[in-house]
Amino acid sequence: MPLYLKAGVFFVATVGFLWISRRSLRDTRLHCFYRFFAWESIVILVLVNIDRWFDDPSCLRQIVSWALLSISVYLVVHGTVLLYRTGEPNRVRHDPSLVGIERTTELVKTGVYRYIRHPIYGSGVVGVWGVALKHPSWPALSLALVGVALLTVAAKMEEAENVRHFGNEYRDYMRQTKMFIPYLF
Repeated sequence: MPLYLKAGVFFVATVGFLWISRRSLRDTRLHCFYRFFAWESIVILVLVNIDRWFDDPSCLRQIVSWALLSISVYLVVHGTVLLYRTGEPNRVRHDPSLVGIERTTELVKTGVYRYIRHPIYGSGVVGVWGVALKHPSWPALSLALVGVALLTVAAKMEEAENVRHFGNEYRDYMRQTKMFIPYLF
């Protein structure tokens, strides 16, 4: 992909992320602040590796990469659908930094949420490693580590927000589940 096209994709993605995050970029106590930078690192990682996306498609690295990317897509779609259907997002939750499905009024504990608290962020964690494996390099691995670190901080900040909103119910839920990977982390 030509550099000018990569720059265009980065610019358009950044404008979209800025729009979604516009209410929260001034407050480092909000999950949205860290999520913005996680998204930016993921876009850069994709653009760094995009030219090697389909190199040697039958090698083990590519097979693992596609498996991770498939898991990532499943987690984000499944997690989003559950938040929308079960979380009862509602404008009644008066937090201007939250958007759409984040305005849940019911704690979701079904489906993948029975095992992990953050399937959408987990999708990002799994996805960055899938993208990094497309062409492992120091820049790609560094961006993957930055992305995972930012997603982890965003998840921790979101957990603090959820404790404030849901109280002890969320604290109990945290004791029963893992953050990103069932039974491990």
